[in-house]
Amino acid sequence: MLVVVDANTVFSALLTKGRTFDAFLANNLFKRFEFIAPEFLFFELGKHFDEIVERSKLSDEELAKVFRFIKGEIDFTPFEEFNRYADEAEKIAPHAKDVQYFALALSFHAAIWSNEKAFKEQSTVKVFSTKDLISVLFSAP
Repeated sequence: MLVVVDANTVFSALLTKGRTFDAFLANNLFKRFEFIAPEFLFFELGKHFDEIVERSKLSDEELAKVFRFIKGEIDFTPFEEFNRYADEAEKIAPHAKDVQYFALALSFHAAIWSNEKAFKEQSTVKVFSTKDLISVLFSAP
């Protein structure tokens, strides 16, 4: 199943290496989901990397290792490949900054992994919280 990963999910994994990171790790083992994200997510991470380093509870070495691992778990998709869904996504995305996630999900008939409660206020795209995703990962196939 294709799942679009939002920025806050990745930031969470980089800041604490907690449950969100565990979900990436478990998926690496069980291969239940294929993670995709808009290409701009990679650039957002780079733009905020100093802040991530400052706020992270991980050592610089561990943070770099986690970053490489997560980056390797996500296929980044250029906007040109899903921009035709932007207008439709604008109608269901809770915020303008979330349009690309919803457009990508619509384009690939994918779910979204986000802990933002507002994402679940629409019924067009399936949204998994980290708790939901972990539940699916550890349920019988």
